[in-house]
Amino acid sequence: MPKMKTKSGAKKRFSLTGTGKIKRKHAFKSHILTKKTTKQKRALTHVGLVSSADMNRVKDMLNI
Repeated sequence: MPKMKTKSGAKKRFSLTGTGKIKRKHAFKSHILTKKTTKQKRALTHVGLVSSADMNRVKDMLNI
């Protein structure tokens, strides 16, 4: 059998923590930043965790 390949988009967007949780970045931080407030942009900088509702879907994409 061939190896299972990881979705290349998912491996660029998600990473694992030491305890097995999945880290993600916030959306809306890449462009059109002039109309967003500094407070809003600063809040989007912090890394979040994938919610439990999406955990199985992301694990399937990463073949975990």
